[in-house]
Amino acid sequence: MSRIGKSPITVPPGVEVNIANGMVTISGKLGTLTQAIVGGITVSQEENVISVNRPSDSRTDRAMHGMTRALLANMVIGVTEGYTKTLELIGVGFRASNQGQVLDLSLGYSHNIMVRVPEDCKVITEMVKGKAPKIILTSHDKHLVGMVASKIRSFRKPEPYKGKGVRYMGEIVRKKAGKSASGKA
Repeated sequence: MSRIGKSPITVPPGVEVNIANGMVTISGKLGTLTQAIVGGITVSQEENVISVNRPSDSRTDRAMHGMTRALLANMVIGVTEGYTKTLELIGVGFRASNQGQVLDLSLGYSHNIMVRVPEDCKVITEMVKGKAPKIILTSHDKHLVGMVASKIRSFRKPEPYKGKGVRYMGEIVRKKAGKSASGKA
C-alpha cells in the first residue's frame, strides 16, 4: 500500500470538511477549496480524521491514491496556514511594483510587463536599497501560488553566465564559465 496514501489526514479545529458526489470541499479561516475525486478512490471522514482508500492495487489506482491524499493534505494546510512564494529580481535596473492586483515588472526589456494576479492570490512587492527587489505571493491555494510564481519567473529566467533574471528565493543558479582569453599573441 502507498505510504503516502495510507497515512491519515488530521483535520485541525476550525476546518470544515464536506464530502459529497465525488467532490471534497474544505473550508477554513483563509478560504474554501474544492477537489474532485477520480479513479474510484474513496474518501471518508471519521470525527477529525480524513482517510483515503483505493479499490485495487493496479498501477493507476496506486498513483491516484497517493496523489489524492497529498492534494487533500495540501488543501487542509492551505485553509489553515496558507502558502507563500517569494521571488527575487537579480539584475541592474530590475524593478517591481504593484497597484492592487496588477504587478508592474521592469526586467530590462524595452517595455514594462504588466501582470494581472488572480484575486485569490495576494501580491506584495518590496524594494529595499542595496538588496534585490522581492515579490511575495500568498494564497490558500498551493497550486495557484505555484502557477503565478512560475508565470512571473518565465518572463526572465535566470541566465547561466551572470545569473540575472527572476529567481525563487533561495534558488541556486549554476553558472557557466564564460569565454577564456587565449594565450596567443
